[in-house]
Amino acid sequence: MSDHITLLSLFIIGFFGGGHCVGMCGSLSSAFALQLPPHINRFWLIVLLNLGRISSYTLIGILVGALGQIGVSLDQTRVLQNGLLIAANVLLLFLGLYLAGLSGIVRKVENLGRPIWQRLNPILNKLLPIKSVPACFGVGLLWGWLPCGLVYSASLYALGSGSVAKGGLYMLAFALGTLPNLLAMGWFAAQLKDLLQKRSIRLITGLLVAAWAAWQLVKFFMPV
Repeated sequence: MSDHITLLSLFIIGFFGGGHCVGMCGSLSSAFALQLPPHINRFWLIVLLNLGRISSYTLIGILVGALGQIGVSLDQTRVLQNGLLIAANVLLLFLGLYLAGLSGIVRKVENLGRPIWQRLNPILNKLLPIKSVPACFGVGLLWGWLPCGLVYSASLYALGSGSVAKGGLYMLAFALGTLPNLLAMGWFAAQLKDLLQKRSIRLITGLLVAAWAAWQLVKFFMPV
């Protein structure tokens, strides 16, 4: 898969995973937005929160890309990268089924990240309620480490890239895909949450994510 197609794929994954973003992060986004200091422009604080989150996603991409680069330098074959690509799309497939309400397997995967979040959560609590611009950005940075199957799937793409730069770029593309949903969630919390939690909407978005993952797997095993 070329880099351009991978970047587009990750952006689309982030965007169509909006139902999961709202389910996992929507309540946080709304809570953070409601805590923002009234004397500072609300719109820019919501943007700053999400810039912190995007920065953490990009950092995760850089870190796992570095791990992938070490692995590739030790073994010049593409076996590891191909295995990670398959794993990323299998996880994404299960995530789509979870979004559609058809499988709960991905919840078990998300539990793997809870020990990290438990260590970061006390730091987050010290920054709440948000009283300043630096605290706002800091909350966004910590928010980016919330256990999330969608992030894990994108991270496997970054790990499989075998490159620090590509890993960061892949996660940045994914993060930008999630941005519209979470920006809107900060502004129209109640309305958007009600919409994206509708059974029909979750089913459609979940099946779109699952279909995308299935298509990527078919392309891998049966190249045209």
